[in-house]
Amino acid sequence: MQIKDNTILITGGGSGIGRGLAEAFHKEGNHVIIAGRRKEVLDEVVAANPGMSAEVLDINSAEAIKTFAADLIAKYPKLNTVLHNAGIMKNEDLKKGETEDAEATIATNLLGPIRLNSALLPHLLQQTSATVMTVTSGLAYVPLSMTPTYCATKAAIHSYTLSLRFQLQGTGVQVIEIIPPYVQTELMGDRQKNDPMAMPLADYLRETFAVLRDQPEVKEVVIDRVKPLRTAPESGDFENFFNTFNQRMIAARPNG
Repeated sequence: MQIKDNTILITGGGSGIGRGLAEAFHKEGNHVIIAGRRKEVLDEVVAANPGMSAEVLDINSAEAIKTFAADLIAKYPKLNTVLHNAGIMKNEDLKKGETEDAEATIATNLLGPIRLNSALLPHLLQQTSATVMTVTSGLAYVPLSMTPTYCATKAAIHSYTLSLRFQLQGTGVQVIEIIPPYVQTELMGDRQKNDPMAMPLADYLRETFAVLRDQPEVKEVVIDRVKPLRTAPESGDFENFFNTFNQRMIAARPNG
């Protein structure tokens, strides 16, 4: 992708990876529009980054997404890039037979980006050059058993991204999958934000943005920290890797 002079929508741009990438793109000379549910959080980010814009979005509502997309295109006709970053992650005990958290995760992580992408794609296809970026996870390739639906949605978005890229061959729309490792964000609260096992957010952002800046034709942003997970399915010893990974993660979190 071209790294400058874009009009970029970033969902989940109020915190964590979304905010970090929003600020990085903003500094490069792009017009960045962050979107999320909490207006006060978005306003705080915009106040810290003059020239950035913010729009409230309920990513779980199909009707709200349609209205949001139409209003967004009318307000920002130069929109040529979207980064689907919004997501939630919850621990689930499948033995309890409950589905509330699973359904919420699917609505946010899977249906949200699919609906929003469908609403924006006709506009993006009219641009001379456009980019769709999805954010998956190393857990799309090696699931963490404690968060089964999160991992399933990220695997589904990976699959969706492959199909999207194939269907958009020959158009002006580039499709990039960003694959983070375990990063110090508030995705699962203060514990993750301060977990020494997680990659410092600033380090992750620096390495990821370097790939986007230096490799304009990149299809997957895979930094070194996440490569063991990304390549595990082709390793020839996936079952052992999967079991060892999950046992280690469970041992590090005895209280869930």
